[in-house]
Amino acid sequence: MRSFSVRYVVLTAALIVLSGCAAKPVAPEQAVAQSSAPAGYTDPRDPLETINRPLWDFNYDILDAYLLRPATVGYMTVVPKPARKGLVNAANNLSEPASFLNGMLQAKPSRSAVSAGRFLVNSTLGLFGLFDVATKIGLVEQQEDFSQTLAVWGVGDGPYLMLPALGPTTVRGTTGGLVDNLYFPLGLLNTPLTLTRALIGALDSREQLMSMESLLEESLDPYAFIKESYYQRQQFKIYDGNPPQQEEPEVDEDIFDDLLDDL
Repeated sequence: MRSFSVRYVVLTAALIVLSGCAAKPVAPEQAVAQSSAPAGYTDPRDPLETINRPLWDFNYDILDAYLLRPATVGYMTVVPKPARKGLVNAANNLSEPASFLNGMLQAKPSRSAVSAGRFLVNSTLGLFGLFDVATKIGLVEQQEDFSQTLAVWGVGDGPYLMLPALGPTTVRGTTGGLVDNLYFPLGLLNTPLTLTRALIGALDSREQLMSMESLLEESLDPYAFIKESYYQRQQFKIYDGNPPQQEEPEVDEDIFDDLLDDL
């Protein structure tokens, strides 16, 4: 089967490509295993699963198969790699002010300073963001958004949502995305430019996933695989690449010995 909605492309590509930076990243194989829930299991994070799954099928079998993937192949064929990279750089540069503000709201002044520096350097020396000069001088992208800000403030995820064409999110994630688009300069962009920026991001992320399609197609439950990937990526971002490790459950050694004796 074919794959990926637009929002899934953006988030899951980031998970697979960037999770290597985490202290103990969750491997794709582990995500596949986690997606194999026992029969009758109900995920408390996903109370709308009976609605979300048909929407996933629509994104998975129709939108990607007949629209996003063919468009990405055509884009890669027509637009040279350096030009594609420049367009992505320019699109990402427009998010730096939002990253700066969210860093401040999360009490992360050092990360905010990096975002501000990146926007200044790339908008000038980088010719309106076409060239990522900031990364070359050590100012690495921070990627702070309002969904992370809400999480830091103690706001929960809310129900998991699978949106037509937009893919996986939560109530908190949807709210965060709406707020981020109100920040300068995104709030000043007209609709055609806004759509162009979103399209460039979707095509670039879909391109990154071309070599990884088998991971999804070989999973036991693609819907659950994407859901786990989404939540893992959110944890990675909220904790700046260092999510807390899950504690191993304590085992009573006496009980364990008694069980062995009974075998």
